[in-house]
This record gives sequence, structure tokens and C-alpha cells, in this order.
Amino acid sequence: MAEPDVNKRVAIIGAGLIGCSWAALFLKHGWDVRIWDHNPDIYETVSAKVMRALEDLDNLHETQIETGSFALCDDLDIAISDVLYVQENVSENLNVKHALFTELDKRVAPTVPIASSTTAYTWSDLFSGCLHKDRFLIAHPFNPPHLIPLVELYCHCDPILAQATEIYEGLGRVVISLKKEVPGHIANRLAAALWREAVHLMKEGVADVRDIDSALVFGPGLRWATIGPSLAYHLGGGDGGISAYFEHLGKSQEKRWDTLGTPRLDDATVQMLVAMIESEYGERSSSDLAQKRDHDLIGILKSRKEFL
Repeated sequence: MAEPDVNKRVAIIGAGLIGCSWAALFLKHGWDVRIWDHNPDIYETVSAKVMRALEDLDNLHETQIETGSFALCDDLDIAISDVLYVQENVSENLNVKHALFTELDKRVAPTVPIASSTTAYTWSDLFSGCLHKDRFLIAHPFNPPHLIPLVELYCHCDPILAQATEIYEGLGRVVISLKKEVPGHIANRLAAALWREAVHLMKEGVADVRDIDSALVFGPGLRWATIGPSLAYHLGGGDGGISAYFEHLGKSQEKRWDTLGTPRLDDATVQMLVAMIESEYGERSSSDLAQKRDHDLIGILKSRKEFL
């Protein structure tokens, strides 16, 4: 098994929305990209998805960056041959991922890092049975990866972590590293906690879907685009900082915590959510809504360029 050469070449394994988004990001930063998916029918739409993401990046970046090349590979061995990095993005099915990682572990040169974009699984869930387990890592992006800079990393090998960090920072990503593994990592757990309360408010009839979404987008969402929740509460204490906040408002914070909901996604709740969300947003296709989201994201990112 030949060692990889010095060319910047990455294998994108899984060509859904996340895989195509990753592919565009690597391409935009001069990497040669090879894309493989177990379902060859998906190749009919891959090029169009990658090109749309590249258009977003052209809109975002004022300076032209040398774009790499990409190829769709029917053969997994061709896709992973002589690559410096592997980014996996197949469906969140543990059996599928285990089978894939067993094959990648056998076929990819042992020095090549293999990263998973898994949304919820931990490192131990995915890689504990792999032969060369130290070269495997979690590299979870936030959707869509070509626009949202966050990448969450976790692995057991410091040199691999350092190598991956350098690669993602070279792609203009903001990299954070987990000190211990946890299902859903960091960002998705925070997002899940917020949506759980949104579901509770809908079930209790406090407000409808659009008003709850607007409350976040035009309230704390604007603030969270600049600072995190801990800094927000620190600033909420004025000159006294977080100590003054706890002194004056700590008890009221506890009261809010005590009344937060813990809804279950049972059949009745799911049916309610589907009906409410489709009633509010169903007139527009998911593609149109995603395009509007990405347009707005680009505007926000342009305003924050000096800080990224």
C-alpha cells in the first residue's frame, strides 16, 4: 500500500448535502477532490450541488482563490488512492458506518487521517473496533459546511488532532476540540436544548411556530452571532460582570430553568409539529428555503470577515 504523495488530495465519502458542501469547500481552497458514494444514482445531482456551493463561496470571497479539481469515482479504491485526507459523510446508520470504516481502515494508507462528519455518534461508537483507530477522528461541521465555519473535533491522538486542525483552519474554519466525547458533541446539544424548549412552547400554546422562530432570529440569535451565552450573561451584569448578574438575576434564572419543558417526540407531538411547521413554511420548497438561508448566511459572514 503506497504512502500518499504531497499533493493536496481529499476523498469525500458520501455525496449527500454535507458531502457536496465539503467538496466545494476543499475545492475552493485548492484541493483536488475525489467523491465516492455507495449509491451511483446520486452522481446525477452531485456536480450541480457542488457548483451551487462554489457559487456561494465565490459570492462570499472577494479575492479569487485557485480552485482544485474534482472527480466522481465509481470505485472506492480509486477515490481513496494517494489521498492526504478522508472526509466521511454517509448516513447516520451505525451499521453502515461500521462496515465502511472497516473497509477504509483496510484500504487507506495507515498514516492518512479519516474523519467522520457524524452528527450524534461518539468516537467510541464509531471507531473502537478499528485496527488503526488512532488515525480516526470526529470532524463535525454545522450545516452547510461550506458556509458555516464551525468544525468540532475529537480524537485520541494529538498528532492527528493537530494535523486535522491545520487542514480545517486552512479551509477557513473555526476549529474547536472536545476534551471528552459526548453524544451530539457541543453545538448540536446546545441547538437541541433550545429546540426542546421551542417544542414545549408550541405544545403549551404559548406562541405559534413563526413567532417562536422570530423571537430567536431577531432577539438572542442576533446577539449569539457575535458572542456566546456565557459572555452574554457576563455583559448582562453591567460593570459588575457575571458576579453582579448572579447577585441580581441569578434567582430569576433558576425560576426560568425550573419551568423549562421536557417534551417527548411521541406520535402526537410529531404530528403536531409536522402540521404546524408545514402550515408556516410548506408553501416554499426546501430548496428555496435553503437558498434563502444561504443568502442570509453569506451576508452575515461578510459582515464578520474581519473577526474570522
